[in-house]
Amino acid sequence: MAQFDVHRNSGKHKDTIPFVVIVQPAQFDSYRRRVVVPLVRATAIGKIDYVGFNPTFKIRGATVVLHPLEMVSIPVGQLGERVGSLRDDSQLIVAALDELLSPVWK
Repeated sequence: MAQFDVHRNSGKHKDTIPFVVIVQPAQFDSYRRRVVVPLVRATAIGKIDYVGFNPTFKIRGATVVLHPLEMVSIPVGQLGERVGSLRDDSQLIVAALDELLSPVWK
């Protein structure tokens, strides 16, 4: 399991959230949990107001949208099969998480 690996969602919402992407860096691999962000089917999201916060990806033929507001930590044993990686698109994921976690000074 590596940062930006994509796994099948084995949870109860797998129809609308078919995949999750690991965002936790390797330095925390000794923990028994992984921080993941859901990849929601684009058809379930509706209109996206800010594509920088909700980038879209194609995984196994499905168009999915990163949904940082639903980020969770799950036990390693609950991760489904690894189906790919978004390492090449990591800058989009990091930028979206920065939007969520960075303070906005006005």
